[in-house]
Amino acid sequence: MGSRRTPATRAGAAGELGLIDQHGRRATDLRVSLTDKCNLRCTYCMPAEGLPWLPKPELLTDDEIVRLIRIAVTALGVGSVRFTGGEPLLRQGLPELIARTAEVGAEVGRDLDLALTTNGIGLERIAGPLRVAGLSRLNVSLDTLDPERFARLTRRDRHADVLAGLEAAHDAGLTPVKVNAVLMRGMNDDEAPALLRFCLERGYELRFIEQMPIDADHLWSREHLVTAEEILESLGSEFDLTPVVQPRGSAPAERWAVDGGPATVGVIASVTRPFCRACNRTRLTADGQVRNCLFATGETDLRALLRGGGEDGEIAELWRRAMWPKTASRGIEDAGETAAIGSGFAEPSRSMSAIGG
Repeated sequence: MGSRRTPATRAGAAGELGLIDQHGRRATDLRVSLTDKCNLRCTYCMPAEGLPWLPKPELLTDDEIVRLIRIAVTALGVGSVRFTGGEPLLRQGLPELIARTAEVGAEVGRDLDLALTTNGIGLERIAGPLRVAGLSRLNVSLDTLDPERFARLTRRDRHADVLAGLEAAHDAGLTPVKVNAVLMRGMNDDEAPALLRFCLERGYELRFIEQMPIDADHLWSREHLVTAEEILESLGSEFDLTPVVQPRGSAPAERWAVDGGPATVGVIASVTRPFCRACNRTRLTADGQVRNCLFATGETDLRALLRGGGEDGEIAELWRRAMWPKTASRGIEDAGETAAIGSGFAEPSRSMSAIGG
């Protein structure tokens, strides 16, 4: 028989209790989905009529979320927490939840890196309280500067609300405010330079993200993908881009200095240049499932153990075991080579809104 070690024996041998997978990667970045609901209906995410939302009893409570975060931080080596959705601003009492998470860091004598990914609707009224609660930074999705295009892409007329949210976040000191943009062929693929100019003028940091095959309708196709190379070519028509030469680490974005810097623009090439080998993420869905990868086809139920009286140590061990079999990659690069999903890639059954970004 082979001598392949389990996560427990590996951790014991190394004197470590972190979330280590079979390829030696350590997960220190926790993504926590607070809800599967959203107040937009982006065409690349969910159908116009929405999705069957999770029943409220299945959602983790605030106390359960804080307990799991505490276990992740104190027993599993997590150092950064990003709240996602759906749309996390729809979660009632969000500032209090963030404040309680910040207190977890204080309990262990260190500041946690607390972040948020949002569509920006409602951010105008809550940006200040989020900053006071301990939020470190945030990312706001904005795919177009044209209100009419925004309405077509999101099926909602809320463009002005997103712009107001961005401004409020900047004024509240949640800087640098990062803007996430997804370009789609024939819809907004002509806006890359304009989006960058908009962000430069306001002190925001822009990140373009390749559209990923994780939509609820399963309509993604290679022919609609605007690749990183195409994005950079479009930006290069108006800006001088210089690669930022420094260790990228686990950061998903490759960055370029714009017109000599110091401003930069990033591209997250999830499909054509996957960064699986440096991944440091573990994901917790709104209903208490651990996913060891965004594109995982299976989940591990922490909620059942949590509500069944499990001790913190038992929950931590189940979490470790969930992360251990994480694969080297999910074959998403195959999806970037053909007009359809590649043979080496299996699309998750849950959409991004249900998994958490």
